[in-house]
Amino acid sequence: MHLSTLLRTLLTLSLVAAIPSSPRSDVATEELRLIKTSEADPGVWVTEDQKIEDYVAKGIYFIDITDIKNETTLARLSTVPEEAHIQARAVTYPSALSHTTEANTLIAQLTTTGPKSWLQTLTDFYNRYYRSTYGTQAGTWLLSQIKTIAAPNSAITVSTFAHSFSQPSIIVKIPGTSSNLIIVGAHYDSTGGSSTARGPGADDNGSGVVTQLDALRVIAASGFKPKNTIEFHFYAGEEGGLLGSQAVMANYASAGKTILAFVCQDMTGYSPSGKVSVYTDYSDSGLVSYVRKVVVQYAGGSYTTDTCGYGCSDHASAYANGFPAAYVCDEVIKTSSPYIHSPNDAYSTVSFDAVLRHSKFTVGFLIEASYL
Repeated sequence: MHLSTLLRTLLTLSLVAAIPSSPRSDVATEELRLIKTSEADPGVWVTEDQKIEDYVAKGIYFIDITDIKNETTLARLSTVPEEAHIQARAVTYPSALSHTTEANTLIAQLTTTGPKSWLQTLTDFYNRYYRSTYGTQAGTWLLSQIKTIAAPNSAITVSTFAHSFSQPSIIVKIPGTSSNLIIVGAHYDSTGGSSTARGPGADDNGSGVVTQLDALRVIAASGFKPKNTIEFHFYAGEEGGLLGSQAVMANYASAGKTILAFVCQDMTGYSPSGKVSVYTDYSDSGLVSYVRKVVVQYAGGSYTTDTCGYGCSDHASAYANGFPAAYVCDEVIKTSSPYIHSPNDAYSTVSFDAVLRHSKFTVGFLIEASYL
């Protein structure tokens, strides 16, 4: 073992060992969760309400690590990316896109009709908080809607992934000739700033959900048969610290599944710039470069770029579990929606031109990456 590797390993182990082993004694253990806000943060025990009110509502990103048992994953969450010695599985992405005719044929069938209707329903729920009855009801509606959209292709399977809370994650699989996976993911829970607040979650992240739904609609209707298996993930509990995606990705890692590319879309409907934004941190650099090519080809010809920090969205779960991940959003942080995590993240604030732009990206990415 090289000395530098040994030092990094010792540092990582010390950070993992520093995680508090037990919660405060003044609050019942079952009410507390352990969260981290950075690699250096050993973690703090908080209530479910504190997670939303003291962190999400104040724009402080975090990852709930209470249920993470894998030491490699915990080590990765405690090592800044520049120093990380745990590498994502090596994938070589093409330097050029070669399936434009096939992708453009499907992209031409995208509309804003479905997204407008679906988003209206999603925002009509009082909130979609993952521990609320409304959040469970939203999951039930979404599962039914997805099954209807996928129905034209009998090869497609739709399943739920259960969590310790009642809101499930939903996984749609379009089987390929290879079991290697190409995944797009979006969370469907929402918050208005507290567990009981009105939280329409239009941009965050109803917009990402309907973006994926319309991409699924045209791909399912086409009968497309991919080389690599395609999955659409709709995650529960993102606002609670990436709970849904973390559980799914941990399961995939434990099962030895091979993910060639994972792209998260969290907010696709508020875009003063009129451009897709490709974020670069907690992401695989090769995949980010490939995603940019897809954006240029299929979603407007140019893009913006930014970083969003520790635990900002579900791509961090793929990254932490050793999978190549990227994050695509509607805007850079400085000019992003001022309404998220509040009752004002309303249907009226969403641009469906932006949603359509992201749906075009989604279809283009899935068709191109299915041939990796």
